Amino acid sequence: MSRGSQTAPYGSWQSPIKAEAIASSTLKLGWTRYDGTDLYWLEGRPTEGGRLVVVKRSPDGQIADITPPGFNTRTLVHEYGGGAYTAHDGVTYFSNLADQNLYSVRANDAKPQVLTTAGESLRYADLAIDPHRQRIICIREDHSYVKTAGEAQAAIVSIALDREPSAGEPLVVGANFYSTPRISPDGSKLAWLSWNHPNMPWDGTRLEVAEFDDNGALRNRRSIAGGDAESIFQPEWGAYGTLYFVSDKSGWWNPYMFPAAQIKEIVGTPESARHQPRQLIDLPRDFGTPQWVFGMSTYAPDGAGSLLCTFCQSGIWRLARLDVQSGDWRLIDVPFTEFSFVVANKGRLATCAASPTEQAAIVEIDTVSGAYDIVRKSNPYKPDEKYISVPEPIEFPSAGGRTAHAFFYRPKNDDFQAPQGQLPPLLLKCHGGPTGATTSALSLGVQYWTSRGFAVIDVNYGGSSGYGRKYRDLLELNWGVVDVQDCENAARYLANNGLVDPQRMAITGGSAGGYTVLCVLTFGDVFQAGASHFGVSNVETLVADTHKFESRYGDKLTGPYPESKQVYFDRSPINFADKLQCPVIFFQGLEDKVVPPSQAESMVNALRRKKVPVSYIAYEGEQHGFRKAENIKRTLDAEFYFYSRIFKFAPADKIEPFEIENLEPAHAK
Repeated sequence: MSRGSQTAPYGSWQSPIKAEAIASSTLKLGWTRYDGTDLYWLEGRPTEGGRLVVVKRSPDGQIADITPPGFNTRTLVHEYGGGAYTAHDGVTYFSNLADQNLYSVRANDAKPQVLTTAGESLRYADLAIDPHRQRIICIREDHSYVKTAGEAQAAIVSIALDREPSAGEPLVVGANFYSTPRISPDGSKLAWLSWNHPNMPWDGTRLEVAEFDDNGALRNRRSIAGGDAESIFQPEWGAYGTLYFVSDKSGWWNPYMFPAAQIKEIVGTPESARHQPRQLIDLPRDFGTPQWVFGMSTYAPDGAGSLLCTFCQSGIWRLARLDVQSGDWRLIDVPFTEFSFVVANKGRLATCAASPTEQAAIVEIDTVSGAYDIVRKSNPYKPDEKYISVPEPIEFPSAGGRTAHAFFYRPKNDDFQAPQGQLPPLLLKCHGGPTGATTSALSLGVQYWTSRGFAVIDVNYGGSSGYGRKYRDLLELNWGVVDVQDCENAARYLANNGLVDPQRMAITGGSAGGYTVLCVLTFGDVFQAGASHFGVSNVETLVADTHKFESRYGDKLTGPYPESKQVYFDRSPINFADKLQCPVIFFQGLEDKVVPPSQAESMVNALRRKKVPVSYIAYEGEQHGFRKAENIKRTLDAEFYFYSRIFKFAPADKIEPFEIENLEPAHAK
């Protein structure tokens, strides 16, 4: 624990890490890609209402915005979006949030040119340029079918670049979902992923490939890898027609390949013929990650003979070069422990990278020497090291003899020490997904708490990715059980080891993490307070309320509906609100289509009737997750203020107060 010059209770320490700096200055970075020697990326700007802008760095180091003011580079396919732009020969192609149309723009053009006629029903994502036929190939989600078919319809379509705007011509139809259309270097073939309800892409996907005919349509369509119980991730063509991909067939997401000659043979033989890919490496490491958004990449081909790979081991990511012929691999020595959106070009690798002491940044790495350049930081502000709590990866025992994982952050502020004998309050964070993962990357949102005297534990409960398929599958039919057990046992582990105050423990989470929060607080008594950020309170109504992408997710997590109706009832906190005794604060975007506001509001109303201390802060114009600087700031400060009232400490900062309904003197400051 900190041993500073001033003595003050935990929670009351003065910190230079302010919510304003976190909210207004932290860019959301990602979706790197090369167009020749130009490097592109996407950045979300909280001070512009969360607008996403395509940015380019030229070889001379000049950085410029590509999408002009008034345009927001974001697609709503699957609601989560991703893969909203691409660039080719100096032209950027992107989806615009307001109308969901695709546009093209050159860096010096005054006005982007519209390419599609989306109307109110069509959305596009995962763009690939087909230069051989002057068109875009991408995913299209058609919502005009909702009234007749009950859900949007997915297709892979082509959109001509040399004609009037159109809705696109279907190339592939028939599956519930598609992603990652990738055109071979010679323009002769297309590879893509498909999957069907009730699978999510990390449950089971199929890798398909087909040839283009003389008219640009597809023929000889073949399913060549994957299935209902095998997850394929990121198919990618090598320079000479080799097809790479990542599969979890071995129990871990490992890289595989089909040589060019084998691909040629596959599309020329009957679909019943079996063709086995070659596994490039067999390691208990995950080289892939759950495909929550389009355009994700964890590796990149580097010439004909190697892959530049990132992989996860015990929650920590590493970068390596893999020789595809020998299977030999070596680590590339860089100081980062988190990588996303990996692309490569002539010995250079670009990615969004971070470490326990460095926030996320767009980074370009020399893959031979390991030298790197920071191209764009997500936040120019970096606290002095005396305020940075470095995460400690921990393992702890959980239910049924299982081992669960987390990152533990001790309170850290060298200007302060706590009164002798006092233990810090705990904030337990449970990530969303639920098939996601927390990382070791420096987060000012975590340091906000630790620099004020909180201990924080960020839990990778059973079901999280990065620990192999077996660990990821622990939530099957056990959502609201395994995650709850692991969060409770993480807190008990810290309390039993004298690291936190067992009487001042709070739990926080968003989306699926918010559901875990409400389950923990409703069905258990380990925590004394909590915060649900756009969380689920009724898993039964979510089946009908949520969007297509996750509409059958409950089949895997809870059970088929309505056959498992009783299980849905039993795992919905709203049905047992009478058991919830501790204070809760709720945060909600009023335009959220993933977890509708009714999920929060029904629980808030139940706690009001029960006279449990409760607060509800809702934001107009926000969707699933908050993008506006003022709302990000308000959320962080409000949650801290809420706990200060419950745990009876005085914040050093002046925070705008708000009403905590039903707060009795026993809870008051």
